Amino acid sequence: MPDPIAQLSTLKRCTRCALPETHESITFDAEGVCNVCRQVEFKQEHIDWNARATELDELIEQYRGKYDYDCIVPFSGGKDSTFTLWYLVREKGLKPLVVSFDHGFYRPNHLANVERTITALGVDYHRFRPNWDVVRKLMLEALERKGDFCWHCHTGIFSYPMQIAVKFEVPLLFWGEPSAEYTSYYSYDHGIEEVDERRFNRFVNLGITAEDMEGMLDDSVTMRDLEPFAYPKMRDLRRVGVRSVCLGSYIPWDVKQQVQLIKDDLDWREDVVEGVPEGYGYEKIECAMQGVRDYIKYLKRGYGRTAHLASIDLRNDRMDRETAAKLIEGHDGKRPASLDVFLEYVGIDEERFMEIVARHVVSPWAQPELIQIESAAELWDHNMWARRPAGISAPREAVASGLQQVENALPMAAEHGTFSQATAEAMGAAVPNGDAHGNGTSVPPVAAPAPDEDS
Repeated sequence: MPDPIAQLSTLKRCTRCALPETHESITFDAEGVCNVCRQVEFKQEHIDWNARATELDELIEQYRGKYDYDCIVPFSGGKDSTFTLWYLVREKGLKPLVVSFDHGFYRPNHLANVERTITALGVDYHRFRPNWDVVRKLMLEALERKGDFCWHCHTGIFSYPMQIAVKFEVPLLFWGEPSAEYTSYYSYDHGIEEVDERRFNRFVNLGITAEDMEGMLDDSVTMRDLEPFAYPKMRDLRRVGVRSVCLGSYIPWDVKQQVQLIKDDLDWREDVVEGVPEGYGYEKIECAMQGVRDYIKYLKRGYGRTAHLASIDLRNDRMDRETAAKLIEGHDGKRPASLDVFLEYVGIDEERFMEIVARHVVSPWAQPELIQIESAAELWDHNMWARRPAGISAPREAVASGLQQVENALPMAAEHGTFSQATAEAMGAAVPNGDAHGNGTSVPPVAAPAPDEDS
C-alpha cells in the first residue's frame, strides 16, 4: 500500500514522521528516517533522566537565594514557557523574575492566560513591548531579505531577557524545550543545550544582527531603537556569570502531558489557531500573526503547522500515517484571513507579498499560484486585533471597525476551546455576513458557555 504521507506532494518525506526534505537542517538516513526522529529516539532510549534530574538540582542550588531572584524565566505565555514557569515554582520552589518580550500580536485569550498564570503562581512579571513604528519596518525588511517577517520576535524574545539578566544581575535563565525537539542545529546526544550567543547567531537571528539591521534600514531607525534586539556584550555576560539553559535538557519534554498539568493547575485555556486542526488547541495560541507565519512556511517549503504537529504525534506513536495525511491535506496551505491584517501592517499588497516570498522558496518545492490556494475562515477574535495600517489602504471588506485591543477575555467554552458566538458578540467582535450562526467564521455556532465552576 502506498504511503499516504508520501502521496501529499512530490517532496521526499521522512518514513517515520511527516517532515519533508525542505525542512530546515533535515537529513535522511539509509532507512529514510530523518535526523529529528533519530534525535527523539535518542532522547527516549539513551538519556539517563534520573541523572539529568540530579544535574538540574545541583545547578539550581548553585544560585538559589544568592541573588534578588533565583532565575529569570523568559515567558511568552504559551504552553512551553508556562509549563517551565509552573515547574520551577511548583516543583522546585524558586523565586523567578518572569520576563516577557511582547512582539505586539498577543491575542485576548492569551492575555487572560498570562494574568491567571502570574497571579496563581505569585511571581514578579516584567513585560516589554518595542516601538511599533520600528517593528513595522523590521517586519518588512526581514520579509524582503529572509522571507521571514518575525526577525523582531526571534531576536527580541532571546536577547531582551538576556539584557534583563545583565541589568538585574540575575545569572541563571531557564528556557523551555530544547531545539533538538524539532530541528537539528543541536542534538540530544550533544548534552545540555546552552542558549547562548553562538546559538543566537547560528539560527535564531536569521543571520542578521541588530547592527546589520541598522545598516539595512533608513536613517529614521538608529541603534538606540534596535537595542532591545541586540544580544548583550560578552564582557557583560561574563561579568554577571550568565548561565542560560533549556529545562527540556534536564527533564523529558512531553507537550501533551505538560499542557494537561497547566490546564488543571493554572486554568490555562486553549484556543483556535489558523491552520491548526482540532485537538491541538494548545499550539501557538499567543500570536495573531501565527497563521501568516505558517502560511509563508507552506509557500516556501511545502508544509505547514499541521505537518509539524502530526510529525510529533507520529514520533510518539500517537497517530497513524493515514490520519496524519488527512489532517495535513485538510489544513496546511490555506490562505489565512490574518494575511489581510498583516498586509495592512507592512503596507504592501498581496501581489507584492507573493513576489517577495517566491524569492525564498526552498528547492525542490515550487510555490503554488495564488489562484490555487484556498482561503480559511477568520478566527473568533480577528476583528478585535489592533489595526495599525502603514501606508496603503486595504480593501474595504478587509478593514475592521475601530475596536480597541482587548487585554482580558471572558471565559472560554471548555468543550470548544474558543468563545461561543454569543460570547464573541457580547465582547464586541463583529459577525461576518452569513446566516444566524455567522457562517464563514471560526466561531462555533453554540450557546454561550456556562460560568466557570469556581465563579
